[in-house]
Amino acid sequence: MITAALTENHPGETRVPLLPPSVEKLAAAGITVHVGSGIGDTLGIGDTAYEKAGATVVSDRTRLLADADLVLRLRKPSLEEVPLFRAGSVHAGYLDPFNERALVEALAEKGVTAVSMEMMPRTTLAQKMDVLSSQANLGGYAAVVLAAARLDKIFPMLTTAAGTIQPARVFVIGAGVAGLQAIATAHRLGARVEAFDTRPVVEEQVKSLGARFVKIDIGETGQTKDGYAKALTEEQLEKQRRGMAKVIAASDVVITTAQIFGKKAPRIVTADMVAGMRPGSVVVDMAVESGGNVEGSRLDEEVRTENGVLIMGHGNLPGKVPVHAGQVYSANLANFVLHFYDREADLFRLDLSDEILKGCVVTHGGQIINPLVRQVYGLEEKP
Repeated sequence: MITAALTENHPGETRVPLLPPSVEKLAAAGITVHVGSGIGDTLGIGDTAYEKAGATVVSDRTRLLADADLVLRLRKPSLEEVPLFRAGSVHAGYLDPFNERALVEALAEKGVTAVSMEMMPRTTLAQKMDVLSSQANLGGYAAVVLAAARLDKIFPMLTTAAGTIQPARVFVIGAGVAGLQAIATAHRLGARVEAFDTRPVVEEQVKSLGARFVKIDIGETGQTKDGYAKALTEEQLEKQRRGMAKVIAASDVVITTAQIFGKKAPRIVTADMVAGMRPGSVVVDMAVESGGNVEGSRLDEEVRTENGVLIMGHGNLPGKVPVHAGQVYSANLANFVLHFYDREADLFRLDLSDEILKGCVVTHGGQIINPLVRQVYGLEEKP
C-alpha cells in the first residue's frame, strides 16, 4: 500500500500534513510512504529529513497522485486535481463537504473514497484522530495571543509605585475546544476572564479554568450527540445578544468561537454591540471563515470601527502556530491510517460498518454515502 502525503499548495497555508516522526511510525508498521518534494519547506524541514524517516520523495505531483492508494493532505483538493486521482484510492483530509457539493460529486464520479477528517466522530476511540479538536485547541490559543498583541493595554494586573494597573477583561463566547483554550490562555496571561455558552453543561469546565460563567436565560438549549452546540432560534439569539451586551461593553477583548457544524456561523455580536465598546478594544472573530459571528468582520482583514474598536478576522488561526498545528494534525492522520491498516494484507481496511468510518467517509464506490451529507444535499436516503 502506497500512502502519499501531498505538499500543500493553498495560498498562505503554513501547516504540513505529515511530519517525519509520523512517517517513521507509518514506515515501522510496514507502510510505503511517498511525500511531495518540499512538503516541509514552510517549517524548515528538508526532504532529507523525510528520507531519513523512511519516505520516498517524489517531485512529480501527477505521479504522486497516480501511484497512491491512500492520499493524505490538509486542504481539500481543487476540482482540477480530481482527475489526477486513481479510481479506488482513498483521500483523507479536510473536505468541507457541506459547502463543496461539486467537489464531492466529482470525487464520487471518479470512484474515490473521500474521507472528511473534520467529520470524525467525537468518540473516545476516535479522539486520537480528531483533527477539529486538535486544530481548534491551537486556534483558541492563537486568538488570545493575537488579541494581546493588538490591545493597547496589558492583560495582567500590575502594582507599581505609580499605581495599580487593573487586569484586562476578556469575554469568550462559546466554550467548546477553542473557547476553553482561549479561556485558559487569557487566564494564564493574567486577564479577568468571563465566558458564555448556550450549553449549561460546560459551566463547571469554564469555572475550573478560572473564568466566570455568564448566565443568560435563553430557554431550552443543549448539544448534539457529538457535543456540538445546537442551533438557536432567532428569538433565542436575540435574548442572547441582549444578555451579552453589557458584558461586551465592559470588555477589553471579545473572542467569539460559536460555530454550528455544517451550517453558517450564527451572527452573535452586532454593530451596535461593538459600538458600545471602549476605543482600543479588540474583537476576534474565530468563526469568520464560516460566515462570522461578528457584524463587520472580514476574512483575513483587521477592521477599525468608527469608535476605535479593532475587529480581527484572521482565517486559519492554527496556521499562526504551524509547528505544533502540523505536529498534532500529522499525528491525527497517522493514528487514522494505523487504526485501519491491515499489515498482513497490506491495505487500508475499509469496513464501512465501522462507527468511525460511517461518520467520516463521504464518497465510496461511485456514490455519496454519508447520511448527513446526503441529507444536506437533499438526496434520497439509500435503503
